[in-house]
Amino acid sequence: MTRAEILDEIKQAEETAKSMVARAAEEKNRRNSDARGQAKEIIHKAEEEAAQNAQSLINEARKNIQKEKEVIKQKGLREAEDIKNNAKKNVTKATKLILTEFERTVNV
Repeated sequence: MTRAEILDEIKQAEETAKSMVARAAEEKNRRNSDARGQAKEIIHKAEEEAAQNAQSLINEARKNIQKEKEVIKQKGLREAEDIKNNAKKNVTKATKLILTEFERTVNV
């Protein structure tokens, strides 16, 4: 082999190496871009899922609050009914007491 042929082979090897490096860099950039896209997709899905979970928790809390509110309301209604019934029972006693006191006052 002549010196010119050796230099040509070296030149070709260098060109091949440069080409390989360039393709590798392009592949690296493509993969990085794909990975960023996938990361964005994963983050987007996670954010949507988190929002859905949060809304689900809020809805569940509202249901529980509504149930508790109804229980408290029913308890209040029962207590009011009990007070009303006790008051009705005491009306007769109170009327008798007032009449007795009135009669005592008149008879004095």
